[in-house]
Amino acid sequence: MILVTGGTGLVGSHLLYQLSKENKSIKAIYRNEKKLAIVKKVFSYYSQNPDALFNNIEWVRADLLDTPLLTEAFKDVSYVYHCAAFVSFEPNKYHLLRKTNIEGTANIVNLCIANNVKKLCYVSSVAAIGHTNNNEKIDENTQWNPEADNSVYGITKYGAEMEVWRGTQEGLDAVIVNPGVIIGPGIWKYGSGNIFKKVANGLTHYTTGAVGYIDVFDVVNSMTQLLESNIKNERFVLVTENWTYKYFIDCIANALKVKSPSKKAGKTILGIGWRVDWIYCKLTGKRRTLSKQLANTLMTKSLYNNSKIKHSLDFTFKPIEDAVKEVSIIYLNEH
Repeated sequence: MILVTGGTGLVGSHLLYQLSKENKSIKAIYRNEKKLAIVKKVFSYYSQNPDALFNNIEWVRADLLDTPLLTEAFKDVSYVYHCAAFVSFEPNKYHLLRKTNIEGTANIVNLCIANNVKKLCYVSSVAAIGHTNNNEKIDENTQWNPEADNSVYGITKYGAEMEVWRGTQEGLDAVIVNPGVIIGPGIWKYGSGNIFKKVANGLTHYTTGAVGYIDVFDVVNSMTQLLESNIKNERFVLVTENWTYKYFIDCIANALKVKSPSKKAGKTILGIGWRVDWIYCKLTGKRRTLSKQLANTLMTKSLYNNSKIKHSLDFTFKPIEDAVKEVSIIYLNEH
């Protein structure tokens, strides 16, 4: 039996589709029943009979911080994909991020050990990897610098990784994947899906940074191949191509047949932007949309090396341009 946490998220829903299509025995954890509709919607993109695939899954309502419910979910489980996380770059969400990402992962690791789970695959992020100087490519060995001005999300994902490594010292076999920006359809309110929505609605500004991108099914296929392999206690950067944010947005605009943003948001604009956003948040109590760390990320060229996953699995990635076109078609059909 396979257990998937975060089954209603972008990676989790696509992973469940793949596992269900292969007739695997699956349990999936969810917190909000309304979000199950996301999974059904994702399944409908790829299958003529999404309900049949959805009904192959044993859904368990649980929370990463509710140990008794999690303990029930772990019954008869041999393999775990831990995809659940709280994603936010808002500094005032730090304590919530710590509880979900670090304490929640510690609970998963502890239950894997207690239940003699054969292997855990943890979905981390490139945000949990260190940075290099002079635009050198970042890889699995790039050291995390705790003294750097890291995002609160990156700090807690790094902390979660430490819990997984702690588990390996206690006898748990595990692999960690560190995806870049994941391109996939179905969730348009946040993540890369929100970028498609913003471009479709007439995004006016672009930023000067760069980052790595990957198709959601390449993430899923990397995870399943790693879990089924003899590889253990290693991490893998999952990035297909390194693109500037401008190139990525232009690619989306071209696929959606809308105008590309023409105004550059440089250091001055972003510096003013995150300060105004902070004041607005203090006055209104609304969520932050641009933190200092996020503004810095949008101006930073972070380039990643994917050679380890390619050589370890003889893995071939889908071109990002193809991924963008496929997601754009689905977006246009829905809107």
